[in-house]
Amino acid sequence: MDTSERRSSDYRESSIPGRIEFLMQFFAYQHLPPHLQSVSMQFALVAQELVSNLPRNEMLVMALARLIEAKDAAVRAKVAQ
Repeated sequence: MDTSERRSSDYRESSIPGRIEFLMQFFAYQHLPPHLQSVSMQFALVAQELVSNLPRNEMLVMALARLIEAKDAAVRAKVAQ
């Protein structure tokens, strides 16, 4: 099993809080150029609101994963202008 397969397996088998923490890293935006930070930051704020206000369960994990997909698409849309 290569490293990426191991990480993927570890993710699936980890606890809900561990999975939430893992997903939250993808909402970091400080490393982006300012014009992309403004797009990405909005998704980070929503992610934090979800984590703060919803029960920590599989549906929250799913919501965060979908929000990452939406954030990535929005950032790409900005890059493609």
